[in-house]
Amino acid sequence: MLVKIIICILFGYLFGCFSTGFFIGKINKIDIREYGSKSSGTTNALRTLGAKAAILTLVGDLIKAVIPVLLVRFVIFHDFPEYVKLLSLYTGFGVVMGHNYPAWLRFKGGKGIAATGGAMVAFDPWIIPVGLPIFVISIAITKYVSVGSLLVTLTFPIWVAVRNPGEIHMLLVAFAYTISAFIKHSSNIKRLINGTENKIGQRVKIDNKE
Repeated sequence: MLVKIIICILFGYLFGCFSTGFFIGKINKIDIREYGSKSSGTTNALRTLGAKAAILTLVGDLIKAVIPVLLVRFVIFHDFPEYVKLLSLYTGFGVVMGHNYPAWLRFKGGKGIAATGGAMVAFDPWIIPVGLPIFVISIAITKYVSVGSLLVTLTFPIWVAVRNPGEIHMLLVAFAYTISAFIKHSSNIKRLINGTENKIGQRVKIDNKE
């Protein structure tokens, strides 16, 4: 079992290392990790390059999480129904780690929310009617993407516990997603407390392009 877990994490990590926002930035002749929040994720793509770049980044980061999770669940380890859902959770977490800490970019990536969202949906699509409204409404009310992001990751372990009662191992892995998100958003949390967090729609000025 341990070997399978390691394989799934590494498999997910490889997919996660595809940094969509970085490539979108390079197409636009910038490294978006040098601007705004210094992240290669969707929110920073929106602030640095606008809505089109943000949508492309979001879609890319969602897909790179969905594909490996589904492959593990329905192709690679489908013959092990007793723990294939757990392995798919580990795969998704590997994607998040690859997104956040891509080795080929010196471990400087994004904050993992889109990748987490993709992993959540691939793991259990029934979370969409719950998680998506929480994300959208919280942002609409507060104007802070970070608030919506953190609330969604808090929802995940609760959802896993409700849908998979008694599966402590799965619950712990789901909590790992939440912990990772809060670690990556530590600076956002500080700015929220200080009242200096950037609201959605605020753009970052780019003086020169590479």
